Amino acid sequence: MTDRAGPDTAASVARPLDLRLVPAALGVWGATLVGLRTGWVAAVLLACCCATAAATCLFVVGRRWAIGVIVCSVLVGTAGFGLAVRLRPVENHPLREAASRGESVRLRVELTERPTPVSGTSAGGGGGIGERSVVRARIRAVRQRQRWHSESGSVLLLVPAESWGGLLRGQRATTTGAALRPRGADLLVIVLAVHQRPENVTRPPVSQRFAERLRAGLRDVSESALSPRAEGLLPGLVVGDTSGLLDTVRRDFGRAGLTHLTAVSGANLAIVCGAVLLLLRAMRAPPSLAAGCAGAALAGFVVLAGGEPSVLRAAVMGALGLLALVLGRNGTALPALAGCVILLLLWHPELAVSPGFALSVTATAALVLLAPTWSGWLRRLGVPLRLAQALVAPAAAQLATAPLVVALSGELSLVGVAANVLVEPVIAPATVLGVAATLLAPWFSPLGELPVLLAAPELEWVLLVARCAASSSLATIPLPSGARGIPLVVALVAAILLLLRFRTGRLLLGGSLLSVLLLLVTVGLRPGGWPVTGWSVVACDVGQGDSLVLATGVRGSAVVVDTGPSAALVDRCLDRLGVRHVPLLVLTHPHADHYAGISGVLVGREVDAVATGAARPSIWSDTDVRRRARDNDAHLVRLSAGQLIRWPALEVEVLAPEGDAEPVAAERVNDASVVLRANTPAGRVLLTGDIELAGQRELLSADVRLDAEVLKVPHHGSRYTSDEFLRAVSPRVALISVGHGNDYGHPSDGIVTTLRGLGAVVRRTDRRGDIAVLGGNRGMRTASTGDPFRPDD
Repeated sequence: MTDRAGPDTAASVARPLDLRLVPAALGVWGATLVGLRTGWVAAVLLACCCATAAATCLFVVGRRWAIGVIVCSVLVGTAGFGLAVRLRPVENHPLREAASRGESVRLRVELTERPTPVSGTSAGGGGGIGERSVVRARIRAVRQRQRWHSESGSVLLLVPAESWGGLLRGQRATTTGAALRPRGADLLVIVLAVHQRPENVTRPPVSQRFAERLRAGLRDVSESALSPRAEGLLPGLVVGDTSGLLDTVRRDFGRAGLTHLTAVSGANLAIVCGAVLLLLRAMRAPPSLAAGCAGAALAGFVVLAGGEPSVLRAAVMGALGLLALVLGRNGTALPALAGCVILLLLWHPELAVSPGFALSVTATAALVLLAPTWSGWLRRLGVPLRLAQALVAPAAAQLATAPLVVALSGELSLVGVAANVLVEPVIAPATVLGVAATLLAPWFSPLGELPVLLAAPELEWVLLVARCAASSSLATIPLPSGARGIPLVVALVAAILLLLRFRTGRLLLGGSLLSVLLLLVTVGLRPGGWPVTGWSVVACDVGQGDSLVLATGVRGSAVVVDTGPSAALVDRCLDRLGVRHVPLLVLTHPHADHYAGISGVLVGREVDAVATGAARPSIWSDTDVRRRARDNDAHLVRLSAGQLIRWPALEVEVLAPEGDAEPVAAERVNDASVVLRANTPAGRVLLTGDIELAGQRELLSADVRLDAEVLKVPHHGSRYTSDEFLRAVSPRVALISVGHGNDYGHPSDGIVTTLRGLGAVVRRTDRRGDIAVLGGNRGMRTASTGDPFRPDD
């Protein structure tokens, strides 16, 4: 996650850095963080301390540092006092009491942003809740005792994605939901969990309607002129609209270190405003006219992009730069960056805890402080200017943001710099062409398609780079997330910077990088890696959810049972197994941890049929599974006990549910799971979905064989599994698909102990990753991605 280089981050190598505003920016940021995390009283005390320091320095005469201390103290004190004024009414808001009791409240709100889909829909709970989105809003009124009362404050709404997804910033709506106390450091009054459509929705403001028309036009021409993988990328690249971005593309970009391409950043503004300035300067327009037109483009793009933190940062920096252009003064980039941090935090304190804002500022600072020096060093070695800038910009930004990225994701990308270098040359032309299509498409669609077609090769190149980078087995390395991972990465970054200062260190670092590159190539080509030869069944590591793959005996073809909660994770598992054809996708029951990743199976593969069981049809309707299957030309089938399906090396028998079973209620969906018994070269495999005690009793009382060599343990190893059922299966290998550190207590220690007492080898995805069961002359064995080069047994 890095910010791309652009004019707003340019700095002169020869001119010394102006650091005078940097302490004030850091002080304002720190004071805002302290106030948000400790409350308004601490913010007031901090403001008073700063006022005292400023007053004390007034009596120091003739000291140059005194003026700097006064300015810094005044700015920090202003931040503390302004934050206290905002925090006090939030902490004492009447809705806080309702949230502490979990009451339902009815609000009239005004949206302050567009709804954003929640990644990784809830994995456990009830089926049929569908996908969710979050949206920030401003409270306008609260209904209490049958009357509306005017109130103010910010609220975060957790809403159904389908019914709220089309709303725009500035629209007002009435809604009812359960009030929850907010977690974290911000100015939210409450979090409102909403499960209904918005009521009394007003029309959006004119500016937002116009911006949405432009965005919709770009989506339409992209859909008609580009490939399925590229059609969602162009709107994301231009205006940050990722609504059409495939989950597989998100996965590839995340592993390749290219996620920032689809999050609107300062680079987008730099490209757009830079193109306007270059055009007007080529026409010999006066500086005031050029700055005015660039300012209009800047304001329009901010409205179009929706005001992301990095866009606000770049907009303020751009406005300062344009003002300098009009006044005939060329300021340096570092004071502009520090000044925009101060202004933005004074205006919008919650940016202090925004990961996007922190990443954007850190990347820009790296481009200002590190990139010119590194670029000059490469120039002295004879590297051309353009190539030197293309090499150092992503390297500097990636290195500076690495501690933050690891703290947020728990992963460090090893291919991010190379991937960014490869895509950098095509980003600016693709963005400019996308902006042109955005402006033309709503009025004349055929004319808008022309720049989209011209941008297609650039987009396909970006997708190819992301795919190749993400496919490497060592694209990322896991590290401790949160505060634990920051010192480790900071030490690594410091060591790299120290090595770069000395010739011997640079040689050592170059040799190390070459060794890593050779290791990546070796691992990618090494025979006997993952997938292991002769696998019959694989339990994919999809977090807190289920997804199992059964080999059919046909190369590149496999039956998939459940998809887990994440499309990216199941897609990655199938990619590594080389699965391109899925003759049957079975969804055992309508809980999100079993079906929400369906697009990771459907998109980019040939799926013949999607099968469900006898659960209540309306619940499956709410999940949107049927529409997705139809959109991908997959047939919909229902499975019931007694059915038998065969492939060359696989035979699947359906054990439950009964075909004439009554539709089940939502609370009994687990026991209505599809239960399968598969005959494979590795032995018999019993796939149990999430059946609990009642479902297990029904199977025990039915006239079916349950014994199997491999058992997919029911419901992630939940304690609601009977010893009688486990004894009836008597497995040699027990697979438990479970998420690391889950809140459900899965798997139960008692269940694991019982399985081991029966002589079963227990394998868990949270500890071993993807787990494969192999057959053959050497007997049944298991292997996992935790150690892909040798079997576990």
